[in-house]
Amino acid sequence: MGSENPDVPRRENGFHSLLFNILLPVIILTQGDRLISQPASVLVLALAFPVAYFIWDYQRRKKVNFISILGFASVLLTGGVGLMQLPRFWFIIKETAIPAVIGLAVLGSLFTKHPLIRVLVFSKEIFDVDHIQKALVERGSVLEMEKLLRLTTALLSLSFFISAGLNFALASYFVKTEPLVDQAQFNSEVGAMTGWSYVVIALPSTAFLIGILYMVVRGIRKHAGLGFEESLSAHLREENKPASTTDA
Repeated sequence: MGSENPDVPRRENGFHSLLFNILLPVIILTQGDRLISQPASVLVLALAFPVAYFIWDYQRRKKVNFISILGFASVLLTGGVGLMQLPRFWFIIKETAIPAVIGLAVLGSLFTKHPLIRVLVFSKEIFDVDHIQKALVERGSVLEMEKLLRLTTALLSLSFFISAGLNFALASYFVKTEPLVDQAQFNSEVGAMTGWSYVVIALPSTAFLIGILYMVVRGIRKHAGLGFEESLSAHLREENKPASTTDA
């Protein structure tokens, strides 16, 4: 019977992330006022799930990734707008600013030696970067791959700018109530907006990211001469191996 390799990093459970960061907060924000009379308590309860998940995931994997930090910051900002009963204007600004700032950070990384595509897509979590780099050097294709990574970095920043525009439109359309006037209604509108955002924003953004990933994989094949399986990180190659039949 095989044992788990301690050197293989634990991976995030996608279902748990979806449940605690999206589904439960949305349900609580939209339906919580039927069970809890205080709107502020509803908002705190909704925020508790993604915050608790963030802490639990960090303790489990001993690692905080870029996306987790952004999600945690978004939760805190949403809570701040609601609990401090700031005007809806500031909520709309927050929803627009977060992806816009990320887009600017990604775009700004083009002017550094380490484009953020290396953190978000071309990372050691997904690819065997050292092996790919060695193959690029052997084939004299390092510059060609760098040009591709800069192009995909620009495309990635574009996806965040599109998300910022869509966030502004959704927040303006759904969130009509001032928190100071009716916080329960404000919570419900935020929940409805959040639910729709995963259809209007998350699905297209995911498709955009898959397209970028495809461009990187195709570039690795063209410039490094490595197939998809060869270019994956060690732990992903291990997961893709067929189950051993030698164990009794």
